[in-house]
Amino acid sequence: MNKLFAAALIGFAAVPAVAQNHAGHGAAAPATAARFTLDTPIEQIVADPAGKAALDTAVPGISTHPAFDQFKSMSLRQVQPFSNGALTDETMAKAEAALAAVK
Repeated sequence: MNKLFAAALIGFAAVPAVAQNHAGHGAAAPATAARFTLDTPIEQIVADPAGKAALDTAVPGISTHPAFDQFKSMSLRQVQPFSNGALTDETMAKAEAALAAVK
């Protein structure tokens, strides 16, 4: 019985070593990932001074828009279809570049 217990104990001791094999995991996220994107809620962007400056440069007046409280929880990508053409693809590209530059 003791030999069986000892064999089982040795077998279980090897399990954690096998369970910790991280070779198959993907690489870590790149350190240069953009802080803000077109999918970030506008209120999060505006809460950051650098983000607000970038957003106001790319989309002038968005943070002072009369309906800001109604759309601030949405991302630029979500707001675009409701913007009556104000957020054109060109404007979105400018905003994306400006937001990506914020570190």
